[in-house]
Amino acid sequence: MPADMNDYFKKKQPNKSGVNNPPPKKPQQTMGEGNGGGKSAPSWIFLLLAIVAGFIFFKPFTIINSGEIGIKVNTGKFEENPLKAGFHVYIPIVQKIIIVNTKIKQIIYSNQDNVVNTSRYSSLNSISDDGLIRNKAIPVLDKRGLTVHIDLAVQYQLRSETAPKTIARWGLHTWEEKIINSKVREVVRDVIGQYAAEKLPEMRNDIATAIQTKVTQKVEALEGKPVILSSVELRNIVLPQKIRDKIEQLQAEKQNVNIAEQQKERAKQEAQKNAEIARGEAERNRIVAQGQADKIRIEAQEQAKANKLISASLTPEILQLEMIKTQGKFNEALKVNKDAKIFLTPGGAVPNIWIDTKGQTQRAVSTQQ
Repeated sequence: MPADMNDYFKKKQPNKSGVNNPPPKKPQQTMGEGNGGGKSAPSWIFLLLAIVAGFIFFKPFTIINSGEIGIKVNTGKFEENPLKAGFHVYIPIVQKIIIVNTKIKQIIYSNQDNVVNTSRYSSLNSISDDGLIRNKAIPVLDKRGLTVHIDLAVQYQLRSETAPKTIARWGLHTWEEKIINSKVREVVRDVIGQYAAEKLPEMRNDIATAIQTKVTQKVEALEGKPVILSSVELRNIVLPQKIRDKIEQLQAEKQNVNIAEQQKERAKQEAQKNAEIARGEAERNRIVAQGQADKIRIEAQEQAKANKLISASLTPEILQLEMIKTQGKFNEALKVNKDAKIFLTPGGAVPNIWIDTKGQTQRAVSTQQ
C-alpha cells in the first residue's frame, strides 16, 4: 500500500483511550508571507489587471472623427440623438455605436471605363475612400421607344440631426439606393420620355434644369428630409448610333445652308457696297458737272454784264474816234503794201475789211504753176 494511504489509515485508527486523534494544525502564516517564506502580491493589483484586460478585450469605447456621427444602439433600439465627434463610452453586449459618414458624397452614372468600376450600386465596395460612388449610365427610353443612356453626377450628404431615424427606417447599407438612386432614375425616365432622341441635344439645358428641379423636390419631400442634396448635374446624353449619324447629317446640311446664306449675304453686302460707290461716283460727277455749268453760266452772265456795260459806254464820238484810229492804221499799212484793198463798212462803222490783193495774185500764180 502506498505510504500516503498508510498514513491515512493510521490517522483514522482510534487511540488507546478510544478517541480519534485530530490532525495536527498547520502553523498560521502572517500577511506578506508565502510558501517558502516569500511575499504575495496584493489582491487589488489582480483586480486592476482584470479590469484593464476586460477593457482591452471588450473595448467599450469608440472615437468618432469629424465628418461622422455616431448612433448609439441600446439593446437593438436606436437613440434619437446622434453622437458628435469625440470620445464616447458604451456598455459592451448591451450597447453598441454605429459610425455613419456625413461628408458630401458623389454618385457618377457613366459607362466610361475610367469612371465605372462596378455595376452594383448598393454594395459598399462601390464607394471609394473619397466618397465617390460609381455606377453605370442610366438607360432610358425616349418618346419613340429608343434607348438613350444618360450620364449624371449627383452630390449629396446625410443629414446629421436625423441620421438615426434615417438609418433605422431606410437601412445602414441601403438608404442611398432607396433615397438617391431610385429617385434619380425615376425622374430621368420621366423627363427623357417626353422627348424624341434627336431633340435631346438641342433641349439639353431644359432637360438638365428639369432633372435638377424634380430630383430635389422628390428628395426633399421625404419625411424628415433625410438627405441634403447639393447638385444634380447632367454630364452627357449618349444617343443610339443611327440617331447620331442622322444628327450629324442634318448638321452637315444645316452647315452647308449656313455657308450658302453667308455667301449670299456677302454678295448682297458687296452689291450694296458697289451701289454705294456708284451712287457716290454719280453724285460726284453731278456735282462736278453742276460746278462746270455754274461756272459757264456765271461767266456768261458776267460777260453779258460786261458787254452791256461796254455797249452802254459806246457813244458816236467814241466810235468816230475809233474809226479815225483804224483808218490811220490802214493808211500806215498802205504805205507798205500798195496792192491792198480796204472796204469800209456802211456808215463808216468799225471794223473795216482789209484784203491783200498782192498775196492773192501770188497764190494764184503759184497754183497755176
